[in-house]
Amino acid sequence: MQVFESTKAVRDFTLWPLCIRWRLRYRAGMKLIIDTDPGIDDAMAIAYAAAAPDIELIGLTAVFGNTHVRQSSRNARYLVDRLGMNIPVAEGAPFARGESSHAPSEHVHGPEGFGDFTEIPQIGENHTLPAAEFLVEMARVHRGELVVCAVGPLTNIADAIRLDPEFSRNLCKLVIMGGAVFCRGNITEHAEANIYHDAKAADEVFAAPPPTVLVGLDVTLKTLYETADFDDLARRSRDMGGFLRDISRFYLKFYKEIGGLEGCGLHDSTAVIACTHEPMFEMVDTGLNVVLDGPEIGATRCDPTRPLVQVCRDVDGAGVVRLFTERVSSLP
Repeated sequence: MQVFESTKAVRDFTLWPLCIRWRLRYRAGMKLIIDTDPGIDDAMAIAYAAAAPDIELIGLTAVFGNTHVRQSSRNARYLVDRLGMNIPVAEGAPFARGESSHAPSEHVHGPEGFGDFTEIPQIGENHTLPAAEFLVEMARVHRGELVVCAVGPLTNIADAIRLDPEFSRNLCKLVIMGGAVFCRGNITEHAEANIYHDAKAADEVFAAPPPTVLVGLDVTLKTLYETADFDDLARRSRDMGGFLRDISRFYLKFYKEIGGLEGCGLHDSTAVIACTHEPMFEMVDTGLNVVLDGPEIGATRCDPTRPLVQVCRDVDGAGVVRLFTERVSSLP
């Protein structure tokens, strides 16, 4: 396995004071909230987090994106129930900054978010707090320990930063699946979908971020999960692995038709893995901004005037695929 290390952030401990303490507590289980818009790859990431022995998943927050937000929270509650977990789901932003509607990615994830599986029951209820307030409260309760992994548009995160100036300081770390800093986008030539769907919120987050790792298309497209991998997963984990294989068929068809690929990137799962396995990634430190208008809207650009973010630019892709399979295979 090729091992990568981030350099400057290791040297300059003052950049990551809370995360240094987190590293010392790592083996006890990292407290994690996933901000999500399930979504097929979101379901894979949540299953991974549920199976990972080094993660204590303490909640999910739902946002618009792959689906409408009410579908996102319903799908999140369904996954929590299917995984046998007892954690809250808090529903958040229905639209991007300044918008009053949203068109989900039905051609990618299907009409209900889970491919051809469309009869998704309503199980349980959402947390009484909206997502941004829930994030602020959990960051306060678990100050210096909580990691938030955002795998949808960054509206809930930007709302939490606006709501409480202490939110960024209370977090240990924010890990974002989003952006295409050194490569082409996927929703347009210039932009990755999560950033594109709320460019204003993303730019707000990068203007005043907590300690942040960006896991973008620069690395997630190097973690290809093929049909044979899904079949192997389903043999090992008949219930959850079988479910992921079944809903992935719609997703794999999209990748084949649009990109000519024989698999899909482990986009959201790679971000969750980056929360606990940073040595599998090569990172560079740079400020970021987001293009807010014109043909390049949603593009993530290096900006030396902005606070530093750790941007992943390479990954042990085979190691990520192997780790995902090993851990999700432990589920029933």
